[in-house]
Amino acid sequence: MEDSQKQVCAWINDNRHRSIKLLKKMVEQRSVQGNEASAQAVVLEKCRQLSLDIDLWEPGGKALKQHPHFVATRTSFKDSPNIVGVMKGTGGGRSVILNGHVDVVPEGDLKQWEVDPYQAVVKDNRLYGRGSTDMKGGNVCLLMAIEAIKASGISLKGDVIFQSVIEEESGGAGTLAAILRGYKADAAIVPEPTKMKIFQKQQGSMWFRLKVKGRSAHGGTRYEGVSAIEKTTLVVEHLLELEQKRNKRITDPLYQTIPIPVPINIGKIEGGTWPSSVADLVTLEGRCGIAPNEKIEDVQAEFQVWIDELSSKDEWFKEHPAELEWFGARWLPNEIDGTHPLTEALSKAYADILGREPVIEASPWGTDAGLLSHAGGIPSIVFGPGETEMAHFPNEFIDIDQMISCTKVIAAFILDWCEVSE
Repeated sequence: MEDSQKQVCAWINDNRHRSIKLLKKMVEQRSVQGNEASAQAVVLEKCRQLSLDIDLWEPGGKALKQHPHFVATRTSFKDSPNIVGVMKGTGGGRSVILNGHVDVVPEGDLKQWEVDPYQAVVKDNRLYGRGSTDMKGGNVCLLMAIEAIKASGISLKGDVIFQSVIEEESGGAGTLAAILRGYKADAAIVPEPTKMKIFQKQQGSMWFRLKVKGRSAHGGTRYEGVSAIEKTTLVVEHLLELEQKRNKRITDPLYQTIPIPVPINIGKIEGGTWPSSVADLVTLEGRCGIAPNEKIEDVQAEFQVWIDELSSKDEWFKEHPAELEWFGARWLPNEIDGTHPLTEALSKAYADILGREPVIEASPWGTDAGLLSHAGGIPSIVFGPGETEMAHFPNEFIDIDQMISCTKVIAAFILDWCEVSE
């Protein structure tokens, strides 16, 4: 291992307690949508300590809201700031964006939590709390990697652009705002919880709404009506067939460990107005996965054709077709070649630090890497600490040893990618 790597890794080991302290402070902030300011205040203070060139702003404006990739579930980002901190290089080296989101999903049913989701409890080498894995632990890796390099007195040729963004959990408006603000780089790393696997491909996804119609009647003579609830069971079965059809086409070996590479999930059902009436309308809302090599428009067209084919299974749908609508959040897919310099550099850093080759897979969910790639033209990879299956779960936690190892790998990558300035 080169001297600069050894020096930086030693600093990270010696300052493990500082990584834990920073993560605790971040997790203690309940940064759900619209409430990100307190967590960003923690990030802002850290960026000031690191003497980064800081840019703090609330996303908004016509350029953002009229962008073809803009999606949002709210109309204003007031009191929900983005933060970018830049460590300027001396010139001549490659630049990198280190992008992490500060927003978290709500904690859900507190009865399912064994600890307070915002107490940041440390137990058995794990830090528990909402956002510890998704993805404040990854953000800490980015900040501590930067601090390790600065504290070791190492200057870089290329710029390091740290981004703490909002709104990833609702479609990525924060990252899109950073792109439109002019932040570009030769590569980007998004430290979502991959369990230290390198995700060089990721699925995208988008939300859909289906309205299934029936005909109302008294429950005592339900045979005079047509139950939208009963018709909905046929719609659900039909969607599962589409899911099977779409996933049979995916033969990419990077998806071989993922049972359903691009799922179609129904997450919400509403229907009926009265227990003694036949339901005349059911609304389904769900999420449709998008393969890395697919275009959103093509997936939407295939979905619509499939819904139209319901009429071949049931005469009712000929006169009363299910209505399809695309709404709300959307995440772009992304892929990068295995021989791309970014993949090779990150893989080398991983091997240098951990003494083994990384596992390279495809992501089962969407991230802001899709926006960085498609809207920003920036080659992007997803790589970070934390158990993939713990994201959005009760009793969410992150393994502290893994977070420290990830910090070292990212620091080693930065040293190589941006180049040490003599």
